[in-house]
Amino acid sequence: MSTAGKTLLIRVILICIFSCLANAARAQVTRMEVIPIPSMTLTDQEFLSGREDGKPVTVAGELRLPRSGTDRLPLVILLHGSGGVGSSVTDWEEYFLSLGVATFVIDSFSGRGIVNTTNDQSQLGRLAQTEDAYRAIAILSKHPRIDPNRIMLMGFSRGGQNALYASLSRFQKTHAQPGTQFAAFIAFYPDCTYTYLEDEDVVGRPVRIFQGTADNYNPVAPCRAYVERLKAKGNDVQLTEYAGAGHVFDGRALKQAQQLSQAQTTRNCRAVELENGLLVNAKTKQPFSYGDSCVERGTTIVYDENAAIAAKEAVGEIVKTVLKP
Repeated sequence: MSTAGKTLLIRVILICIFSCLANAARAQVTRMEVIPIPSMTLTDQEFLSGREDGKPVTVAGELRLPRSGTDRLPLVILLHGSGGVGSSVTDWEEYFLSLGVATFVIDSFSGRGIVNTTNDQSQLGRLAQTEDAYRAIAILSKHPRIDPNRIMLMGFSRGGQNALYASLSRFQKTHAQPGTQFAAFIAFYPDCTYTYLEDEDVVGRPVRIFQGTADNYNPVAPCRAYVERLKAKGNDVQLTEYAGAGHVFDGRALKQAQQLSQAQTTRNCRAVELENGLLVNAKTKQPFSYGDSCVERGTTIVYDENAAIAAKEAVGEIVKTVLKP
């Protein structure tokens, strides 16, 4: 073999060695576990009625630990939107891990045989992910590497709606395991067009909402009104608005706007809960359904770099204050 050939071979070997060492180093500081979460599928009326006898289902979740060791870590449980687990969720996962915070991403769709609910939201009750979140915290609170007092819930769009309303004291009492409690609730661009009974009584933990003013999927106005009601009752809640930002403004993969022509939106609906967990259309006074005339199709999702950077900084401050990694 020529001298040049030997030199090239040595370089290749060294690259392989350094690559293997780098992978080994990462393996020592990061651990991933797939954890099954026994849950159940409830209609909204069943959930609102406090029932716990729905169809049993097992949803999967991915737990990632930022470092090895035996110390207990803070945790963020993440709830995806109508499209399922996407890159915007995993981007946040990487961010939290970089802060020394463990993450647990719940896939609420696959175990139920759902690909996504974008064009047909009737496939799954709006509050099903809240049930999943309560079931997840009950299991993860007992994990040897997780601090049960430092678990935060965060969700996006449909998942954001669930992260927001999981803060209701009433839901906590009827569906969560006694002794478990989220340290904070973070909702990105949630749907606030629903009004539930006792929805001004939240559990006394920080609630933070992040939304763009140009969101035509889940407009910010209903969330403004809800936050005003919550603040009037002395709740620790804040709504941060980003001028000109649209839906999924934190999704780096959406630098080119995507038009979802068949996506269902309740932006012009108002659903109100009556007795026995019945949701009615506030305008027609009839039971709400996705066949109502107020339900429309056609939305836009698009990344907004300035809003995304600002939101990441804001969430980082919440992590430092509440989770103390």
